[in-house]
Amino acid sequence: MNSFIEELRWRGMLQDMTPEIEEHLSKGMASAYLGFDPTADSLHIGHLVGVMTLLHFQRAGHKPFALVGGATGMIGDPSFKSAERNLLDKATLDHNVDCLKNQLSKFLDFSGSKSNKAELVNNYDWMSQFSFLEFIRDVGKHITVNYMMSKDSVKRRLEDGNGLSFTEFSYQLIQGYDFYHLWKNNNCSVQLGGSDQWGNIVTGTELIRRMGGGSAYALTVPLITKADGTKFGKTESGSVWLDPEKTSPYAFYQFWLNVSDEDASKYIRIFTVLDQKTIETLESEHAQAPHLRLLQKEIAKQVTIMVHSQEDYEMAVKASEILFGKSSTEDLASLDERTFLAVFEGVPQVQLSKEEFAGIENVLDLFGEKTNAQIFPSKGEARKMIQGGGVSINKEKLTDPNAALNFNLLQNKYLLIQKGKKNYYILEVK
Repeated sequence: MNSFIEELRWRGMLQDMTPEIEEHLSKGMASAYLGFDPTADSLHIGHLVGVMTLLHFQRAGHKPFALVGGATGMIGDPSFKSAERNLLDKATLDHNVDCLKNQLSKFLDFSGSKSNKAELVNNYDWMSQFSFLEFIRDVGKHITVNYMMSKDSVKRRLEDGNGLSFTEFSYQLIQGYDFYHLWKNNNCSVQLGGSDQWGNIVTGTELIRRMGGGSAYALTVPLITKADGTKFGKTESGSVWLDPEKTSPYAFYQFWLNVSDEDASKYIRIFTVLDQKTIETLESEHAQAPHLRLLQKEIAKQVTIMVHSQEDYEMAVKASEILFGKSSTEDLASLDERTFLAVFEGVPQVQLSKEEFAGIENVLDLFGEKTNAQIFPSKGEARKMIQGGGVSINKEKLTDPNAALNFNLLQNKYLLIQKGKKNYYILEVK
């Protein structure tokens, strides 16, 4: 089995590390932490790089600590941000912390009696015990303003003219103290993070040296980019979340399915636990038939199952086939409501009351005044297109405008109407 460093190296997940960390990790089980900012009640795929780093750390036999910043989340990390964040109240942060705990447990083993079981810690638990005077007296005196000003993230904010509040300026000192606290109380000797965290992390190693006379180590992973230069993890509708209520498993699956070939080769190393030989074999097969998108399909499968479930993955595949391939009424009816609505997100919706729907005698009446002519401008045009085979209901092609409307409602309330090849409408019976 590869060492932790070797594993990150071949996966392209190694940016910077302090000297002697490899030797330190080779001596036996070590503990490391990585922080998560609880400014939302879900992680998004941008956080997955950090999550996978902790996962590999635990798989290598070491002990991971996931730190949620209940205290630092009240401030907001200024690193490479152009403006100060809105501050959150404690009740919101507590809710967010609980949600992140549940998501992280899908990746890290928090249970059992193993000595390297994962632990989740919240820096509010120790930072809330400090008074302001105690913190600046006992911690602040160990780090000079010159040292803090030398950090690139601070320099950039000062140079761009936006300035930096004292609240944000203090962030690196608080994060540095987190490392010291975990080093002193939890034998945590390594901090992991994205490359934008390097300055904050080494502030922690410096505090450990000055306050405790000890040694600690830092390791960062690259910030993920897309080959076309656009931001990773963003779509037209916003961030891709791990919470299925924020981003449906179908939309999540589609995100990975649609990455470019160049990105797919990079992402399959970072976001899956497939071994090197398996990945290289997949890359070779993909190169021989790129149109089959084998790499993208495997990434989408692996990450969807890991974040959601096997069942959600299978539902997403079925939904993809319904939208982009041939499918039957039975296939459509097998989708759960969340997946059905996700597949046809943005499709125009028409609503009828149960009484109005019950009064419709044939399919042509469905496209009359009761639907406000939203699908067809007139019954005449509807009749003509039905006779030409250009209209389907629930994936069943219509041929007779006067046929009885005897279609089962999907989820007991929807009809899917297709006009031509690409125009879909959802009729909801309320």
